[in-house]
Amino acid sequence: MTTESVSPPADPADSTGLGEIQRDAGRVDVADKAMINSRADVNQLLPLKYTWAWDKYLAGCNNHWMPTEVAMQADIALWKSRDGLTEDERLMLKRNLGFFATAESLVANNIVLAVYRHLTNPECRQYLLRQAFEEAVHTHTFQYICESLGLDEGELFNMYREIPSITEKDAWALRYTQNLEDPDFQTGTQEADQAFLRDLVAFYVIFEGMWFYTGFAQILSLGRRNKMIGIAEQYQYILRDESIHLNFGIDVINQIKIENPHLWTAEFQAEIRTMLTEACALEIAYGRETMPRGILGLNAELCEQYMHFITDRRAEQIGLAPIFGAAENPFPWMSEMMDLTKEKNFFETRVIEYQTGGGLDWD
Repeated sequence: MTTESVSPPADPADSTGLGEIQRDAGRVDVADKAMINSRADVNQLLPLKYTWAWDKYLAGCNNHWMPTEVAMQADIALWKSRDGLTEDERLMLKRNLGFFATAESLVANNIVLAVYRHLTNPECRQYLLRQAFEEAVHTHTFQYICESLGLDEGELFNMYREIPSITEKDAWALRYTQNLEDPDFQTGTQEADQAFLRDLVAFYVIFEGMWFYTGFAQILSLGRRNKMIGIAEQYQYILRDESIHLNFGIDVINQIKIENPHLWTAEFQAEIRTMLTEACALEIAYGRETMPRGILGLNAELCEQYMHFITDRRAEQIGLAPIFGAAENPFPWMSEMMDLTKEKNFFETRVIEYQTGGGLDWD
């Protein structure tokens, strides 16, 4: 593991793997591999340099699941029952699904159109291929839930335009990937490399590592009260996937910092802290709009406290000082959801084994 910055390749196309084959190039040495601005060539996986990336790829494969494996009969009956859910619970559930229905595709677009192109390490790219598939599974999940419950498809999948707090979150995130998906964008300068690092923070640390967690707490809280248990089970599986996505993104960010310390300037750190603070405020607004009156055991104030805790946790994971000084997690049971190593299917007798990559430090 080197602490020196890596010089960009002579031909920027070499770093994406989209250029011509270098017929006279020597064999790839492990010391030549780097996170960014390296020779991607035809994605030579071996010799491995970052075993943590390969381990997360294997953990993702071991976590494989499909939404259609989860029975929805109880959820359908509860949704159709006049007294099954309160109006506040129905509002929360629909707006929660409305955010997630398109959020997963935004993450997938960022992976495919921006991150994969500029992250030049083959074992990291191997994990990105697995993550892209998982994002497709998650999008499939919300289609499956929508179809099972007979929800208004137009309302659900257009909510990112109709609910202000969801619009604001998605619009905020898109700012950080628009330049990177430009085919003429290339890393290799301090400004461009910082733009790429900024994108990684926006999507891994904030989008997946902060903005998904209010939604997880909301649905899993329903499941803890034996409501919408099929949806809660699927969210639990998504949470397992997202914990690995988050930890992969944090490892990538920290590795880029190690190899390119000149990028992590005081000014850039201050900018990242501002991003985290803005993102936290946007998520708190989303919590208020999804739970204007609160539901049993959960309300916007508790979600605000939770987001302060999560924001500080994320700041520390990328080497920044806490922003809010929030030491207490108001939802300790969220950790329990990750600690389980087996999930019993509610409507079958089989037990589905899950492996989470071993002791993931996610919350």
